[in-house]
Amino acid sequence: MIRIELPIDGMTISVMINRCSVVQVYKEQQSMPIDELSEHQLEVDLGQRKLHLNTEQLNENLLAVSFEQSPWRWVEVPTAGQERKGNWLGLAALGFKLFKSAKVIKAALIGASVAGYAWLFSWQFALMLVACLVVHEYGHVRAMKYFGLKTKGFYLIPFVGGLAMSEEKMTTRWQDVIISLMGPAFGLFTSVLGVVFYYATGSEIFAGVAVLSALLNLFNLLPILPLDGGHVLKSISFSMRSWVGLLACMGGLALGLWVSYEFGLMLLAFFIFIGSIEILLEWRSRHQTHLIPLDRYGQVVSAALYVLVAVGHIAVMWHFADSDNVILSLPVKVLSS
Repeated sequence: MIRIELPIDGMTISVMINRCSVVQVYKEQQSMPIDELSEHQLEVDLGQRKLHLNTEQLNENLLAVSFEQSPWRWVEVPTAGQERKGNWLGLAALGFKLFKSAKVIKAALIGASVAGYAWLFSWQFALMLVACLVVHEYGHVRAMKYFGLKTKGFYLIPFVGGLAMSEEKMTTRWQDVIISLMGPAFGLFTSVLGVVFYYATGSEIFAGVAVLSALLNLFNLLPILPLDGGHVLKSISFSMRSWVGLLACMGGLALGLWVSYEFGLMLLAFFIFIGSIEILLEWRSRHQTHLIPLDRYGQVVSAALYVLVAVGHIAVMWHFADSDNVILSLPVKVLSS
């Protein structure tokens, strides 16, 4: 295996060659898809740009490269003997790049989450919980892409939850509301699907998925920053441009402190501390914010969507309130306590 690096337009493109064929192409640390246009013509998708490779003279150690329809440029490919001198160094560098790869990190965090929850509970519960988290975070990512925001995908954090990341800042409060609600909305789809499969198969594992997804997403809808419900409350409240909005956010923080004290959730208390700092900083700079506020109609629609998603999750939990299975009926007992 021979690796050559092509510095193109500020990017480092690595081409992996085995004998007379191109095996893989990497942009920075990420593997790029390759399309075969003809016997010797390859097209590499670098995102918004295309890289073309011609392997016709690879047997003579020459690779033709064209970027964005530019004229072909011939690059000399080292022979196996030349490459052997740096084999160990090259393997180490490739391993380091793979280690830094976002996909590898995401996969490692998912594995760590499954292992951690399996250690605390069981592997069946761990798989259900991670599946619910993945669907929830995927909802946030899909909403970001809908608004044209570049994303970094999502990361699962063991014993904490998940985090969907965007490379660009939002420009409106409406975007913040929809992106925040899409996680619980996708979770509601999971819950309803679990109910359907439960009645179709009779297996309580699907009922467990439905209830667990509903409980997790309903908890995430609490009007507490940095939870999704807190972001919805902040977007509505700060669009009012009055002290009423600030008092509403502070009320959400007070509710969060009570929940964390009542259930002994010390990690939630730490997040509430971070959320309170975010509220105070954003309130101080509210007149210079780049976010377009919600009008009165947008505030009403946002609140209605929030209530609709929350009621959907409560309905799923309430559906199993009279179940003989203690686990399935537990969430409603927690809500009614």
